Amino acid sequence: MKKLICTMTLAALLCGAASAANGSYTVSAELSPDITVKIDGVERIFYNAQGKEIHPISYAGTTYVPIRSIGELMDKNVNWDEATSTATIGGTRVTPDATGTPDRNAREQEISLRMEPGYTIVIDGVKRTFYDVNGKQVDPALYNGSIYLPIRAIGEIMGKTVSWNEATETVFLSGGSADGSVTDFDTSNPTKPTNPVNPTQPTGSVTLEQAKQTALDHAGKTASQVTFVKAYQDFDDGRWVYDVEFIVRSGSGYLEYDYEIDASTGKIISYDYDAEGYQPSGSGNSSAGVSISESTAKQTALNRVPGASASNIYKFKLDFDDGRWEYEGTIIYNQMEYEFTIDANTGSIVEWDVESIYD
Repeated sequence: MKKLICTMTLAALLCGAASAANGSYTVSAELSPDITVKIDGVERIFYNAQGKEIHPISYAGTTYVPIRSIGELMDKNVNWDEATSTATIGGTRVTPDATGTPDRNAREQEISLRMEPGYTIVIDGVKRTFYDVNGKQVDPALYNGSIYLPIRAIGEIMGKTVSWNEATETVFLSGGSADGSVTDFDTSNPTKPTNPVNPTQPTGSVTLEQAKQTALDHAGKTASQVTFVKAYQDFDDGRWVYDVEFIVRSGSGYLEYDYEIDASTGKIISYDYDAEGYQPSGSGNSSAGVSISESTAKQTALNRVPGASASNIYKFKLDFDDGRWEYEGTIIYNQMEYEFTIDANTGSIVEWDVESIYD
């Protein structure tokens, strides 16, 4: 996986993020060099632009890592807009890996960490709000001029399963893919943005991981047998729920499972599964008998949303429905969600629906 290496200009921009936003507050946290981060079984060590190792920070049960490191994990660019206090993560990195010398003498120490609720974090064009394992909203942080973000929330945005081993002080991120895409058919971030103005989070003990396991148990599957397409918390019909969707290979296609789980009780509210005719990437569409390519269908949809680009397309897939092959997908751009269906043989837009991502 490529790592992010900052140019001096970018480093200056990110380090210049120290200007306080409204609502900033300072807390006591812990610099935690003993915490290990493993991505798909491989230990990751992060360095700054000068080659110095940078360590995770622990605060209120949440592990934070610098936004440069987040860029490394997602293989994306990182930019900072001082005027709007906005950090943006997006685009494919083309720079070489950052390197440095491990800090063997680092020790845990108490530090002052500034929390920045006024900072805006945009990932692949979507404004993000972060939550800890208990569903409590957590803010971006600032330390030594660098922005820090919670690694659990980032891992879930990447579509990875996140776990913690207390005995070894290790954070594990596994599954999914490096940039948050789902292998073979979903070429974008599978996680829906969380509403930053939602009502108070539930105080129950049901976590996202528990909700995912509930869905797996009901379907009679294990995590190793499925690929998660989405797993996020949402506020729907007056209550907090978890929306969980995963797929299982079945012959040349897939079975798609959808679950809605009560975030307070852990009970399944609704579920369904469908046989889908996804075509693996690179296999071509000749066997499906379609005449419109994926790129053409995507461009047709993008033409309806001026300013949007391919990076704003989410959950794009080829499906067989109502006796015809169709491309289905979602564009998230400028705080709006555009859901579309395009006839895979005529190229015409069959369905088009628009709504605010915060409704």
